[in-house]
Amino acid sequence: MTLVLDTAAQDLLFREARTANTFTDEPVTDEQVQAIYDLVKYAPTAFNQQPLRVVLARTEEGRERLVRHMSEGNKAKTSTAPLVAILAADNEFHEELPTLLPVFPQAKDVIFAERPVREQSAALNAALQVGYFIIGIRAAGLAAGPMTGFDADGINKEFFADGEHSVLAVVNIGKPGEAAWYDRNPRLSYEQVVTTV
Repeated sequence: MTLVLDTAAQDLLFREARTANTFTDEPVTDEQVQAIYDLVKYAPTAFNQQPLRVVLARTEEGRERLVRHMSEGNKAKTSTAPLVAILAADNEFHEELPTLLPVFPQAKDVIFAERPVREQSAALNAALQVGYFIIGIRAAGLAAGPMTGFDADGINKEFFADGEHSVLAVVNIGKPGEAAWYDRNPRLSYEQVVTTV
């Protein structure tokens, strides 16, 4: 056995996990979302910056505000998913660094004083956290429908009007519904991806 993780867990998190396009009506609870976050908060980020921020669109009004900015092909599934999470990068993450990085609290001013530097770092590191968030949803026995088909400027103005956050993804969450999956597309082989130097 090359991997420590058992086969069932490998299947749940990777091999059999799919992007869901339909969901049942079964609700996703706040307790489930907290359990997911309490698992995925350990994702690695540079300087322990943890820039991911999550907005849950639970109310009808919040969902309508989001759906109007989704691409046409994503509107229906975002309207009907039990829960939708807006995942964004906090471009002002550096304000938390004195607490999150006590061994180097001055990183806030020494490395991340300039906004363009923070934006680049926040986007990369929050994207790492997005990947972990999707795996966390799968670990909870739920399906994720991550999407980038939306008007990012519209969502940023709608939900992050202070200009401090940048949306990265919108993720529908729930139990997979009828005909939830498209056919699986091919994946690149090890030999196509990995080289040794």
